[in-house]
Amino acid sequence: MTAAPARRRWAAWGLSLCAAAVLAGCAGGSARPKPAELPPNAALVGVRQAWTARLPAVGFPLQVNVLGQQVTLAGTDGTIVTLDAASGRETGRASAGAPLSAGVGSDGRVSAVVTRDNRVVALEGGRELWRHKLATQSYTAPLVAGGRVFVLGADRSLSAFDGRNGARLWHLDRPAEPLVLRQAGMLQAVGNTLVAGMAGRLVGVDPDTGTVRWEVPLASARGTNDVERLIDLVGGVSRDGDVLCARSFQTAVGCVDTASGNLKWTKPASGATGLAGDGQRLFGTESDGRVLAWRAETGDRAWATDALQWRQLTGPLVLGRSVIVGDSTGLVHMLSREDGSPLNRLATDGSGIAATPVVAGNTLVVVTRSGGVYGFVPE
Repeated sequence: MTAAPARRRWAAWGLSLCAAAVLAGCAGGSARPKPAELPPNAALVGVRQAWTARLPAVGFPLQVNVLGQQVTLAGTDGTIVTLDAASGRETGRASAGAPLSAGVGSDGRVSAVVTRDNRVVALEGGRELWRHKLATQSYTAPLVAGGRVFVLGADRSLSAFDGRNGARLWHLDRPAEPLVLRQAGMLQAVGNTLVAGMAGRLVGVDPDTGTVRWEVPLASARGTNDVERLIDLVGGVSRDGDVLCARSFQTAVGCVDTASGNLKWTKPASGATGLAGDGQRLFGTESDGRVLAWRAETGDRAWATDALQWRQLTGPLVLGRSVIVGDSTGLVHMLSREDGSPLNRLATDGSGIAATPVVAGNTLVVVTRSGGVYGFVPE
């Protein structure tokens, strides 16, 4: 099934996150606010659990890779699994041989991850192709495209490797920041441009040479200490043609025309997870658990809901008439894309949703911290 019919079928359904840099953890402080009480489930759209699968526990910033009906994901221990989203059947399994700090990137043939000992590992068909020692840590899934593997370092350096043998093709260094986020950054191909988030800027790079084509700031540093000045771009973007919208950590959201390298708009925002959009609206979750919608053309606020406040939400997924987010208790919330009102609530194993939900074919796929993988389909 192609993506468009699948999305039409779904449409028929009617941080408290730490700014954790290279520090080992968050400083102590006042107790976390109590999560918002949930009303009885509205269940206004029909959903059923179609299958479940298991991974080792997920304790790193997992990014689930989707290619058609194929979903590739990984556990912290280095296990990499490919599933058929329609059935949940395992179609491939491999191991990086070490705990992971980032992954998974894949082009459907080659998969790539980064280990905690700073090695990018490329695998194919269950066997290792190569591994390369990095000079820095990475928390962003490698991008595998065009026969190459691109790696964004935690210091926001950018490297390109030959996908077959691991030879380094080029390396781009940026001025180092005092602190770096222990979460996925922004790395995406848009046409023949590699777009990366670097210190509050979207940077367009020639994928063949590593030459910078353009830079656009989404946010400016504020405050006086290093944490307040941390404005890096976080993983999870909305793309509509050449327009890419992204979030600067705890500072702003904005949209850039990648064809011209021009900023369309930017607005203050206080979130730490990525964005999703549908061409008309842009959706995001704030660190206090509010879910916001902006008008994609202007950045004006469309709606906001605090029904999930302090529930530690993932980034959003737009699917059919729903905006879907997971929370730290393992619940998956389906909200109306029109006004944020609740449409349905799905339960998993209670261990917390580990990554932004994804859609593959006709199936909504979510992954939990304990390694549960759940496939949901419309009724």
